[in-house]
Amino acid sequence: MTGAGRQAPSTPLIVGIGGTLRANSSSERALRRCLSLAETAGAATALFTGADLRMPLYEPGSPSVSPACEKMITMLRAADGIILASPGYHGSISGTLKNALDYTEEMRGDARVYFDGRAVGCIASAAGWQAAAATLSALRSITHALRGWPTPLGIMVNSSEPVFDTEGATISPALEENFALMTQQVVAFARQTILAQGI
Repeated sequence: MTGAGRQAPSTPLIVGIGGTLRANSSSERALRRCLSLAETAGAATALFTGADLRMPLYEPGSPSVSPACEKMITMLRAADGIILASPGYHGSISGTLKNALDYTEEMRGDARVYFDGRAVGCIASAAGWQAAAATLSALRSITHALRGWPTPLGIMVNSSEPVFDTEGATISPALEENFALMTQQVVAFARQTILAQGI
């Protein structure tokens, strides 16, 4: 988790989920960069990646949910905006991320069900544009199924090209611009939602 959760009622909380079980994957670095940009824009953030995603396979109707899953669901319930990042595995999102998102079924009875009313930024990273495009399409379809609003801009990262330096900084100015624009869309929509709710 980055940041410290919501700082004040008017501070948007942006929750990021994704990456891989391998630390510092390109999808994780992209997600971290976007959350860093969200913090610069005045948002609070929470991150679930790497070991956070080592969850049991989701079992509908199970009487118990692991503490890690409970923490993620708690943060998603509080989220004003969400960013999802996935590697492209065989033409779609990773099983790890899909399993994490399956746990949002615990939110089916909430007043604000699933991702309802929240902007969702989507990032797909793959070793080639075709796989990245297919994965981004899958992320956007899942967001729709969870009643979220995919941002107008979705991001594709071609990990077969140089993307990040050894410090994790974005090498491509065009990609950095896309990270900034998508993050701005998530944060701006989140702020509008807070105002609309009269918080």
